[in-house]
Amino acid sequence: MKKVILTAVLSGLGYLAIGQSTNSFPEGTIAAGQRKFSGSAAYRYQWNLGKKRKFSIGVGGRITTFRGTDLYYETAPANITSGKTGVTVIFTETIAANIDSIQMASSSLTAINAMISLAYRPSARWEIGFNIDAIGFTLGNEKNAQYINESQTAETTASPTRFNLLLTSDNDLGTLNSELWLAYGISEKMHLKIGYQFLFTEYTTATAVQTFPEPNDRFRNKGSLIALGVIYRLR
Repeated sequence: MKKVILTAVLSGLGYLAIGQSTNSFPEGTIAAGQRKFSGSAAYRYQWNLGKKRKFSIGVGGRITTFRGTDLYYETAPANITSGKTGVTVIFTETIAANIDSIQMASSSLTAINAMISLAYRPSARWEIGFNIDAIGFTLGNEKNAQYINESQTAETTASPTRFNLLLTSDNDLGTLNSELWLAYGISEKMHLKIGYQFLFTEYTTATAVQTFPEPNDRFRNKGSLIALGVIYRLR
């Protein structure tokens, strides 16, 4: 699905013509899930398409801060989790025997990413949209962690994976935020939004603590959060 959305965004940008109306939106969002919390600030620039200009496509940037407590991070690389790479991993079952994890009492990181977005406005007050991080980097300190597999546990340390890149599913690298949201305009410029946030956070251990089926040091948590936010239209 991520590849389809990315293709749609890039194709749409290619068809943008001079004279299309544009809008810019700063926005703030908080989101919470089980033992996890995120706060984000974003700025996006949208091109309105079509005669009625109900559909828009855009690019922007987002800073996401994440906090987690007592979370498990599972084996991340697609070639281990699915036995393959590429788009088809979306349709491939996870190989349970290949999945190890690290448990972290406390997770804390900040991701700074470029993002892409889609939105549809059925009326003057209502808007539905989707956005997803595409590329960036993550800041955060090294944390203590416990490596866990079926036969052993071991103490280790882990730091946020520094480079973030949207590919597809378990092919992704690093920390990537995405949102599906519905917004309602309380004034001409101000909208309140509610949505679903799907947030990948990723840590890299100091050494390749996982050895089967091959050495691995990357572990990922896939978080589902409920999001609330404010969108402001500058123009």
